Order: sequence, then C-alpha cells, then structure tokens
Amino acid sequence: MSRVGKHPVAVPSGVTVALEGGQVKAEGKLGALSLALTDKVLVTREDAGVLVQPRDQSREARMMWGTTRTRIANLVKGVSEGFSRRLEIQGVGYKAQVQGRTLVLQLGYSHDIKYPMPEGITIECPDATHMVVKGADRQLVGQVAAEIKSYRPVEPYKGKGIRYAGQYVLRKEGKKK
Repeated sequence: MSRVGKHPVAVPSGVTVALEGGQVKAEGKLGALSLALTDKVLVTREDAGVLVQPRDQSREARMMWGTTRTRIANLVKGVSEGFSRRLEIQGVGYKAQVQGRTLVLQLGYSHDIKYPMPEGITIECPDATHMVVKGADRQLVGQVAAEIKSYRPVEPYKGKGIRYAGQYVLRKEGKKK
C-alpha cells in the first residue's frame, strides 16, 4: 500500500479541479494546468479532495498510484501558490540582470548569455548575484533553473559559478609544490 497515494489531495478555496476524460485540469489564481492520466489508476473527485486509487494490484498500477497523487498535488499547489527556485552566482565580475523577458548573464565569457524566459516562467533578480525562478509548473521551474545553472557550473577549486541557494559544494585542494 502506498503511503503517499492513500491520502486525498486537499483542494484549497479558489482552485477548481475538473476530471475530463483522461485528464485532470486545475485552475487557480496563477493559471491553469493539466495532467494526462494513465489507465493504471482511478482518480475521483470527492468533497475531501481528489482521491487516487490503483485499478488493480499489478506492479505498474501500484507504482503509478503515489506518482499520480503527487503530480496532482503539484498541479493544485502550482495554480494556488506557485513554485520558486533560488539561484546564486559566485565569482568576480559574474552578474545577472533581467531586461524585459530576457535574462542577461555575464559569466566571464567573451560575450553575454541571453536566456529568453519560457511562457509561464518569471525570473527576478533582487540583486546582481541572486536570481529567483518562479512559475506554476514545478517541472518547468526546475528545468529552467537547471538550464541557467548549466551555463557556468560550480567548479570545485575556487567555488565560482552558479549554484542553488544553500547548495553545498565540495571544495578540492589545489596543487602543492
């Protein structure tokens, strides 16, 4: 029995969840998201929230039970509160700024890196060395943060590069004489 899947997904006020065909659609103040369901699970809407159950006791159905419940919970949380990922830049001369719908990164290369913001994502720069990626879709927020981070991964000797806020980087010792 799934420890995650057996709990219903609570739907806060201001969010509507609709089950149409093989999809779950959630709508809230931050937009609308949908999720295509697999035929291995049964999703029902009750007054307590959204309940997910496996159709049978096969291995695939039990695997998709908790996964589907978590993805539906992410839809509901995304359209009501949203998700965010914080990034920090470390390095002399490294900085970021937002110009319209484009993130401009100066990361020590001979040119600036211009990253266009995808639809549904907003990027804020409270200062030159911090970025906040926000959006309703959890997967898209994580993907955008990973793409930005990949432009200058943290190197282990000086610790320069882009990292998630609070990320620990294992530092290496340099050459010895």
